[in-house]
Amino acid sequence: MPDYSAARYNMVEGQVRPNKVTDHALVDAMSTIPRELFVPKASRGFAYVDEDIPVAKGRYLIEPMVIARLLQEARVKPTDIVLDIGCGTGYASALLSRMAATVVALEENPELAARAEETLRELGVDNVVLVQGPLTEGYAKQAPYDAILIHGAVTEVPKAILDQLADGGRLVTVVAPDARMGQARLFQRTGAVETGRILFDASTPLLPGFEPKPVFQF
Repeated sequence: MPDYSAARYNMVEGQVRPNKVTDHALVDAMSTIPRELFVPKASRGFAYVDEDIPVAKGRYLIEPMVIARLLQEARVKPTDIVLDIGCGTGYASALLSRMAATVVALEENPELAARAEETLRELGVDNVVLVQGPLTEGYAKQAPYDAILIHGAVTEVPKAILDQLADGGRLVTVVAPDARMGQARLFQRTGAVETGRILFDASTPLLPGFEPKPVFQF
């Protein structure tokens, strides 16, 4: 089996650190977790390039720099409960498992969910709970969450998901209202008020189910 340790090192030193990612737990996780296990076998040679990698129809593993900056902006603490919406093959959940107390990984594609569960088990990750259900609804059963990641671009963040944030909770994702170039954004709840701010531009693919709603025309 090929040794991807050099590619992993180059990803961290060439894509992650130069983009102001300094969170020690996150950098350590990205330096040690084998990203190649979270992409199809035919794509493992591209696992560490700075691109979004297809993992299923309409689904992608977000490029390293974008996922790293999103997770850093989420300011995850070791005591946090985190919701990973659209966990796909489970890479972001694996990273979060090194940063948080508990991760709830939500996936609606049964094949992706099975792959994620198998890979996380193979890596000995024991603080990620994988659940299946509609991504656009989040997972209210275990709410509130200290942090939420939506793993893909959305045209807007559903209120039902924002409502699952704890007081002081943070949500990170890429928002692309016109389904083109998006902007990574951070949302935060303080009491009953949600605020948001733009972080950086990102051309992340839209997550299925979060596409623009059809506009009725006469």
